[in-house]
This record gives sequence, structure tokens and C-alpha cells, in this order.
Amino acid sequence: MTMPLDALEAEVLSLPAQQRSHLLDRLINSLEADPEIQNAWAAEAERRDAELEQGEATALSGQSALARLRGLQ
Repeated sequence: MTMPLDALEAEVLSLPAQQRSHLLDRLINSLEADPEIQNAWAAEAERRDAELEQGEATALSGQSALARLRGLQ
């Protein structure tokens, strides 16, 4: 018997945070990702890392990045 989605969601949300995190990791890993997209993101990450190492870009904290996006800085 299949559990209705809203009942499943309520059940999952009642789990402790650590168990929800573990389940989330397993669900994400269960999705079949397009290798072409994964390769493109890996190349982008390497490009950005190289820019940081070569001083062509500067890193921001998450808080600073969000503030800039919100127009607070």
C-alpha cells in the first residue's frame, strides 16, 4: 500500500534533524543526474577556484554575499 504524499511528508518532518538530513542525502543521491551537467558544474567550480587562487576574484562570506544581493552593502 502506498502512503499518500502529505502523510509521508508529515512523517518525515517528524523525524529528528539528523535523520532528515540523512534521508535528504539519500534522496538526492537517488536522482539520476545528467553527466554532461555534472561535468559542466565541475568545470565551472574549477574555473572559479583558479580565479581565487590567481587573485582574479575575491571570496565573500555567505553573510556578505547575501547582504550585497539584498542591496545592503
